[in-house]
Amino acid sequence: MIVSAQISLYPLRQEELSPAIRELQATLAGAALEITPGPMSTLVTGEAGALFDALKAAFLRAAATGHVVMTVTVSNACPA
Repeated sequence: MIVSAQISLYPLRQEELSPAIRELQATLAGAALEITPGPMSTLVTGEAGALFDALKAAFLRAAATGHVVMTVTVSNACPA
């Protein structure tokens, strides 16, 4: 099944925000997904298994840089 996810990452209590965001981006780039970055979130589309695996890995890599909040909205209907 093809699904899409809108992902936002918010590094907390970190002097530099970029390392956590770069880890998220690098992880997603290494997955078999279509990625559309935006100014406030990233849209990712692909097979459900690959997408959920990439989300897990991306969160763990970003969290390794410090405290983070990652919000994700997943849909199998949009964009259609």
